[in-house]
Amino acid sequence: MSFCNMVALHYLCSLMKINWDFLGIGASVLCAIHCAILPMLISSLPLFGINIIHSPGFESLMVLMALAIGSISLIHGYRKHHAEIFPLILFGIGICLLFARQFWPSFEIWLVSFALPGIVIAHIANFRLSRARDKKAVGLQNQK
Repeated sequence: MSFCNMVALHYLCSLMKINWDFLGIGASVLCAIHCAILPMLISSLPLFGINIIHSPGFESLMVLMALAIGSISLIHGYRKHHAEIFPLILFGIGICLLFARQFWPSFEIWLVSFALPGIVIAHIANFRLSRARDKKAVGLQNQK
C-alpha cells in the first residue's frame, strides 16, 4: 500500500470516528425541540395527516434512542477516560425522569424540564472529563 493510500485511509477512518457525547447532546437537543415546537404546531399537524404528538410508540422510541446513545457514550467515557460516576448518575436520573413521563403524563412539563437539562449536562460533563484526562495523559507522556 502506497503512502498516499495509507494517508487517505487514515483520513477516512478519522472522519468516520463518532463522538458519542456530541451525538448524545444532539439527540437531547432534538428531543427538546420535539417537546417544545411540536405542541405549538398541534393545530396544523392533523391537516397534513401527521399525528406523532403524544404517540406512545414515537415517544418510547425517542426515550430508547436517548438511552442507547447516552449509555454508549457515558459508559465509554467512564471506562476509557475518566472513571467519574457523576455523569452516569446524572444521566440515569434524566432517563428515569423521561421514563416516568411515559407513566405520568400530567407531570410532563416538570419531568421533561428536569430530564433534558440533566441529560445534556451529563454529556457535557462526560466530554469535559474525558478531554481533561486525555490532556493530562498527553502531558505526562511528553514529560518523559
